Amino acid sequence: MNVLFREYVAALNAHAFERMSEFMHDEMTVNGRPMSRDQMIVELRSHIAAVPDLTWRTRDVAIEGGRVAAHFLNKGTPVHPWLGLAPNGTTVEYVEHVFHRVRDGRFYEQNFLLDIASIREQLMF
Repeated sequence: MNVLFREYVAALNAHAFERMSEFMHDEMTVNGRPMSRDQMIVELRSHIAAVPDLTWRTRDVAIEGGRVAAHFLNKGTPVHPWLGLAPNGTTVEYVEHVFHRVRDGRFYEQNFLLDIASIREQLMF
């Protein structure tokens, strides 16, 4: 499981979203809503379109059975509107918490929380 998660984060940071079939089931539940892997890839690509240098930096990971909990410190410089906020040239750092459930070696459920208040505060100045 640890290898799966490390490889997933490496693919995210390489923006290698074509590899997501290695890590995600075709159909998932994301924050309580049904979402296909293709929809998730569209979402990830939209973040990179707005923040081309976005990186996910793992601060802490807990793995138990088929569950993975991760604390990230993400960083990037928005160049296009993102999350409803205009870019201002500032590189933002923000916390993300993600909880995954794994079945048959791939994620089938993901729940995440981004510190959007922190992003907003950084982009308002």
